[in-house]
Amino acid sequence: MGDWLSTLGFAMGSAWLSGINLYATVATLGLLERFGLVHLPGDMDVLSRWWVIGVAAGMYVVEFIADKIPAVDSVWDVIHTFIRVPAGAVLAAAAFGHADPSLRAIAMLVGGGVALTSHGTKAAVRATANLSPEPFSNIALSLSEDVVAFGSSFLMAWFPVVMLGVVIVFLALVIWLAPKILRGVRSRLGFGRAGTAVS
Repeated sequence: MGDWLSTLGFAMGSAWLSGINLYATVATLGLLERFGLVHLPGDMDVLSRWWVIGVAAGMYVVEFIADKIPAVDSVWDVIHTFIRVPAGAVLAAAAFGHADPSLRAIAMLVGGGVALTSHGTKAAVRATANLSPEPFSNIALSLSEDVVAFGSSFLMAWFPVVMLGVVIVFLALVIWLAPKILRGVRSRLGFGRAGTAVS
């Protein structure tokens, strides 16, 4: 039971982090596995290959710069809807790489949903911040996301069940806060309750 929960923690944790910062997550987990500090479940050990770590680290540097420029960040997030979500699904399925195919399929579906939720939340918050004329809130959010990605990757490596709890709490908060976030975004973008622009 403990191993199953740990694997689930890796699956859902990596999917959740993919929606926040895919490249930091992959690079961190890959390095931890590469240096023998953690044993990733299923087929996730593929992350420890140097070329995977190198590509992830290189893309992280690009994202680190892009995240600090509001207009670029908004476009980057739109494009990465088609990258972070599938990647989260793949990582979740990879964690169950040695399990029954039906279980891997379920992990992929749920992992994709978790990644979509974290990515959607991140993108909505950043889109609102990017409308601000001052750059500091956007930079602060970007750096906070980096800290969450790296810190949570380490947490997941040694305490995957705790990471699973973090994901569950996050999902519960999103369900509760989603209406408030949507109202805030609509208000910031200048739309009225009927969905028409306020003159």
